[in-house]
Amino acid sequence: MIAATLESVMILDKAEQLAKAVVLSDIAEQYRKCYYALQQDSEVQTLIRQFTEMKERYEEVQRFGKYHPDYTSVSKQMRELKRAVDLHEKIAAFKKAENDLQKLLDEISVIMGAEISPAIKVPTGNPFFDAGGCGGGCGSGGSCGCKKTG
Repeated sequence: MIAATLESVMILDKAEQLAKAVVLSDIAEQYRKCYYALQQDSEVQTLIRQFTEMKERYEEVQRFGKYHPDYTSVSKQMRELKRAVDLHEKIAAFKKAENDLQKLLDEISVIMGAEISPAIKVPTGNPFFDAGGCGGGCGSGGSCGCKKTG
């Protein structure tokens, strides 16, 4: 059992302050605003529901590939719905806000890990951060500063 030291209590307090700062940030506020707009828009909810249903149908058709009798029509419908979802103003705004918030959280994680040790690997889900700038597979021949692989 680890006893709570004054230092660990102070670290937890600072972590809580950081979390509150993120929650109160403009980036988090924009995320909540866009999320709320999505939830309140019946057109968006219908579009998302249609996309989810079509995705299930599409996955079933994909199991058989071009041999499925509905392969062409379902594939076409799926592409059209995906495009409608991607181009919808509120969905696009939400995706941008979501990416901005994720980027902020990734940056915080990387900074915290680097402060402890440059050897710490912080999984962010972002190849730029995960690989320390570039995974070496960028195709630039190392001109970006990464280690050329291959």
